[in-house]
Amino acid sequence: MSKSINQQRRRFLGIAGGILAASRFGLIGSAQAQAQPVLPEVKVGAHTSIGPVKQINAGVLDTGYVEMGPASGPAVILLHGWPYDIHSYADVAPALAEAGYRVIVPHLRGYGTTRFLSSDTMRSGQPVAVAADIIALMDALKIEKAVLGGYDWGARTANIMAVLWPERCKAMVSVSGYLIGSQAAGKMPLPPKAELQWWYQFYFATERGREGYAKNRHDFAKLIWQLASPQWKFDDATYDRSAAAFENPDHVDIVIHNYRWRLGLAEGEAKYDAFEKTLAQAPVIAIPTITMEGDANGAPHPEPAAYAKKFSGHYEHRTLTGGIGHNLPQEAPQAFVQAIIDVSKA
Repeated sequence: MSKSINQQRRRFLGIAGGILAASRFGLIGSAQAQAQPVLPEVKVGAHTSIGPVKQINAGVLDTGYVEMGPASGPAVILLHGWPYDIHSYADVAPALAEAGYRVIVPHLRGYGTTRFLSSDTMRSGQPVAVAADIIALMDALKIEKAVLGGYDWGARTANIMAVLWPERCKAMVSVSGYLIGSQAAGKMPLPPKAELQWWYQFYFATERGREGYAKNRHDFAKLIWQLASPQWKFDDATYDRSAAAFENPDHVDIVIHNYRWRLGLAEGEAKYDAFEKTLAQAPVIAIPTITMEGDANGAPHPEPAAYAKKFSGHYEHRTLTGGIGHNLPQEAPQAFVQAIIDVSKA
């Protein structure tokens, strides 16, 4: 075989491999899908740990976080949801670090090694307070601007940051799209099937629910994993690595307050009232954004068409096929890594 023919064959195989990878993760056929650079394979579950965990005083917290990649690289902050933890990014973070990004993965308030600096600070799960935590973390780490990635609470946090502090946000990957809400919106009744999906929110509104979660949080959160990702065949070891983060002494208080606040059953912090008025208007997000959704997400989530107009900058939506559920970064790490890289260049 001649040298030129061999080179052509290699190029063809490389392109074919890239198309196969894109097809596997649902990138082909998604709205506004474009040709994707081929990444080295990011194997699901290849990393069983993420760390080491560092600590830094940031705002009202002593925040636990993982940092990977070159200190001079463009910053990426990856935000987990409930009931999950930083292990959602165990495969994503190393791949981004290898690609040259400075990757920060914090434990949110009430998770892992993150602690309040004062016993007098309200154990608030108010979403805007969680977003303010991440801005404080950026200040502490001297990060002026970052690409944000998140799902569940993490996506909501990133959305809020993009509205209230757009100058600190370069771009965003948001699983399940636009998740900014308000207490007024939370009081509006939903169709019965939608209300059924929020069963745990109503459970948490009761003292029985609070006590039940405190007593059974390990099994409770595992049930949520199973319902939210019905086709994800995670093993006990994978779950238990994340479940350790729920033993945080403030975890129950934060979770219960978050869901009671959403229903207007608990007060927030007065210092955030002006921010809440802004968020209650459901403002448009202007930073470059890629939204993502798995085809087997069993958790409550809006349809992509319902939020497409909430993004006024560069925008693209990607639906992943193959039984991908709610914990998208852990279930489809290669697709999530690709989205972060693509949006950071938008």
